[in-house]
Amino acid sequence: MTPRTGARVVADMLDGYGVSHLFLVPAILRRTLAELERHHPHIDRVVTHGEKAAAYMADGYARVSGRPGVVAAQVVGALNLAAGLREPFLAGSPVIALTGGRTPATKFRQVYQEIDDLPAFEPVTKFNATIDDAGRFPDMLRHAFRVATTGAPGPVHLQIQGNEGQLDTEETDAEPLVEPAFAQVPPVRPAPDDNDVAEVLRLLAGAERPVIVAGGGVRSSGAGAALVALAEALRLPVATSANGKDTFPGTHELSAGVAGTYSRECANQVVSRADLVLFVGTGTGSMTTHFWAVPPSGTPAIQIDIEPAHLGRNYPLRAGLTADARTALTRLLALAPRQPAVDRTAWLAEVDTLKADWRSRYREVLTSDAVPIRPERICAELTAGLPADAVLVVDTGHAGMWMAQFHDITSPAQSYLRSAGHLGWAFSAGVGAKCAAPGRPVVVFTGDAGLYYHLGEIETAVRRKVNLVTVVNNNHGGNQSKRGFDRAYGGQATDQARELWTYEDVDFARIATEMGALGLRVDRPGDLAPALDRALSAGRPVVVDVHTDIGVAAPPPVS
Repeated sequence: MTPRTGARVVADMLDGYGVSHLFLVPAILRRTLAELERHHPHIDRVVTHGEKAAAYMADGYARVSGRPGVVAAQVVGALNLAAGLREPFLAGSPVIALTGGRTPATKFRQVYQEIDDLPAFEPVTKFNATIDDAGRFPDMLRHAFRVATTGAPGPVHLQIQGNEGQLDTEETDAEPLVEPAFAQVPPVRPAPDDNDVAEVLRLLAGAERPVIVAGGGVRSSGAGAALVALAEALRLPVATSANGKDTFPGTHELSAGVAGTYSRECANQVVSRADLVLFVGTGTGSMTTHFWAVPPSGTPAIQIDIEPAHLGRNYPLRAGLTADARTALTRLLALAPRQPAVDRTAWLAEVDTLKADWRSRYREVLTSDAVPIRPERICAELTAGLPADAVLVVDTGHAGMWMAQFHDITSPAQSYLRSAGHLGWAFSAGVGAKCAAPGRPVVVFTGDAGLYYHLGEIETAVRRKVNLVTVVNNNHGGNQSKRGFDRAYGGQATDQARELWTYEDVDFARIATEMGALGLRVDRPGDLAPALDRALSAGRPVVVDVHTDIGVAAPPPVS
């Protein structure tokens, strides 16, 4: 058996698992980087300006490709990387993080940059471990891919001995261990028992106002088509979580929209009116249910989830299926003809009325020609202007609220990725998404507050020729905070309180141009569509800087 370096083992395993990009802040695993260049030059090494941004890029890559995104950083940047893993952990995204670690010879001697980082990864990973012997690279990496992709996906962290992971320079007789089945989510699709499936169908047939709420587990499972087929067969309205928005086109006649806290009003109304809710692939957390008020606590529920611990966590269940979403929905569809047909005419008419009332109330702002531009108009233009295979990457805060309420997915081939709660995630995640899907249009929607977080990564996109389009809702402020500060000041904040949520009026189009991207400034609504068309055909990174009205706030959620 010929000895090889740990670096060669790592490089060969990354290739064996189909990894196409490694996102990193150097210096980490230098020998591995050299081995990748020598033996697997098709694996791109994307050097970023910050560990948190690198983690977000790996997350965006993972969500689009369904393959684990790999991110790496030396020991001094490990805590920044751990902060970035909060997002894929909350969103259920498979990310594998590799960092440097302490060596036995210098522990506790105040060696330069020494901190015990391992505990910081514990709350944001499914598995958190060290590699202290080069012979352990194969089994530990193999286990990392297994854990990241099975069950509810999520991040894994491996700390490699040496501040820069120098353990990879040591020789080992260990052979690479690759299990291709665990290179993609989901590697295992547990199936439900037919008797349990029949019980779910019986309960749905007996309900007068049933509704489906679909979450991110549906998109992880690739179950969108099965969800649409089942909804059409049983004539069930469908609301989604923000994380599951692309699992059911918003323009479908049975779509109620996004429910929860960042939501469309009529979706919350539909879910609140239901007498039975079928949750599919959602942990029924606070954002999906508006703090368990949509539907009201105690509403009869059914839940399908790949993680048994998720079943009944927040709503008592009439029935539950521990199963992969696509497998369960496909089986429900197969057994549905055994149930008697149910007349849903009255319920669907009520749903249609709620949807029509919502659209009538907001038609004016969706088509508004006001200057400064209203954010709702941007949402409408993105609904109309995105190609059928586009990937839309959306920040949290007001960006997430605007898109959940006023934008619609128009094609089953479109993807929608949203931040699980970290402002500034979207741009970096968009870079990773474009790396994963270079042939698809990738559009980021963020605000000026979000773009500021990782503004330097525009240079990364330019340097790496990652040709994504970024649309910035630039109102020179974080005006989602205005309501909260008004309350804090007893109902009406002082003029000086504006310092807490307003910024200078910055021209991001000019900044983008200076950094080598194409910058387009938009000040009038009529220029939005032409700017988007130009951006999508530019063949280079583009920042569309849309100057909007700081006085316009997203409507609050209803329950």
